[in-house]
Amino acid sequence: MYAQASSRPQSVADPEYRPSRDYLGDTRQVSQYAQPRRSQSRLRGAPEDSLPPPPQQYDYPSGPEPPSPDGDDFYAGSQANSVRAPSPTSAPAPILDHSHLRPGKQAALLSHERTLELYRTNAKKTQDPDLQFEFAVFMIDASKTLPIPVMTAGNVMEVEKAIEKREELIREATSLLKRNADRGHMPSQYFLADCYANGIGTHKNRQDFDRAYPLFVLAAKHGHPDASYRAGTCCENGWGCRRESSKALQFYRKAAAALHPGAMYRLGIAELNGELGQSKSPKEGVKWLKRSAEHATAEFPHALHELALLHERGIDNVLFVDFEYAAELLAQAAELGYAPSAYRLGECYEYGKMGCPQDPALSIHYYNIAAQQNHRDACFALTAWYLVGSPGVLPQSDTEAFLWARKAAEGGLVKAMYAVGYFLEVGIGTETNLSEAIKWYKRASDMGDKRATQRLRSSAPVERAPGGPGAVLHRDGSDAGSGKGPKDKDKDCVIM
Repeated sequence: MYAQASSRPQSVADPEYRPSRDYLGDTRQVSQYAQPRRSQSRLRGAPEDSLPPPPQQYDYPSGPEPPSPDGDDFYAGSQANSVRAPSPTSAPAPILDHSHLRPGKQAALLSHERTLELYRTNAKKTQDPDLQFEFAVFMIDASKTLPIPVMTAGNVMEVEKAIEKREELIREATSLLKRNADRGHMPSQYFLADCYANGIGTHKNRQDFDRAYPLFVLAAKHGHPDASYRAGTCCENGWGCRRESSKALQFYRKAAAALHPGAMYRLGIAELNGELGQSKSPKEGVKWLKRSAEHATAEFPHALHELALLHERGIDNVLFVDFEYAAELLAQAAELGYAPSAYRLGECYEYGKMGCPQDPALSIHYYNIAAQQNHRDACFALTAWYLVGSPGVLPQSDTEAFLWARKAAEGGLVKAMYAVGYFLEVGIGTETNLSEAIKWYKRASDMGDKRATQRLRSSAPVERAPGGPGAVLHRDGSDAGSGKGPKDKDKDCVIM
């Protein structure tokens, strides 16, 4: 009845993942191979048809911080006088020894090995579980960014040593996390569970929910919102436990009480669609979606998008139609980087939908936001724009049109596969290549594209000028600078 966003719990398997500052405190990375970056977490390896309706997993990204003005960031060098003398009234000297650091213009990152050994030495000086947790997280992150040489006939041993080194880092990290988890350290319980759920530190790097689920439950009992949400997804899908909708609801409600946007969104969708043993209640569902939208994050913008769709069509006696507000909600989600919302706005500004003016610049802007995240329909929309261009906004480029079409086709968009086949057959934006064109036609035909089947049934695709029968585009020589608007674009550039 209502749209549901596919989702995956957050993943430390993703190379862009960084744990939140809530778990790490004010940790600063010390390695050139393990700098903090913005997260785009996704659970990998979970079958698509078994993913729960909730969106991407909850995660608060922590971006890189500027160097501390008091010189406490990690730098290379060995100047003994680079550390301030402690104030007579200050607290005792910290456990971590930064005397080797050199601030200022002479600053340089430590080597990977030196950084790791330094961190290990400092972590062994204390029994503080928080510091040990930081070190374990650092090792997991370092294992994902550790460079592995491309294997050739002459460096097999070197590659094997690099892989063994990475596995050793993971073993050391998971062992430290397990020790802390057994002692009741909540962040370690959750992080270790997340590792198991994503095949880190497991047999053959396979997901192990049998070990992850109990740890999610333990961390949830200690009040960890993400763990409550993840335990709910496990109970809903039978990952590491029996499918129990009632138990999943308990975990979702516990996370929602802590204002977890993903849990609130899931409860809203359950109320709207009558899932998880709930009776349909659009009014309650909208309430949950509004609460989730108020706390939307880059990982959970889905409630904004869903509310926009609901305001676009309305719900009798619950939600009125409001195109202007729907567009505003889509814009908020797009600002958080949500590709479906950005693509929808691109359509609105291209065709003048939902009260939006026809604006090529804004249309291309929002399509580009979605396309940068591999949204295949947005990629193909850019193909259409590049075929005709937009004066003062986007230069006409057959080459760019072909590249975006190929990206959409590689993402599985059938009509893009046909378009790529035609571009290769005719030579639009690329050199003519009949054999490659036939391959793309076959892929499109196998997925039900009748035009591709028709071209394959002919004796052989024949090169023809743009604008012939069955052509992907129709345009004259004046397109590049004709100043045509979106309506002319659709007339002269037909991509079906």
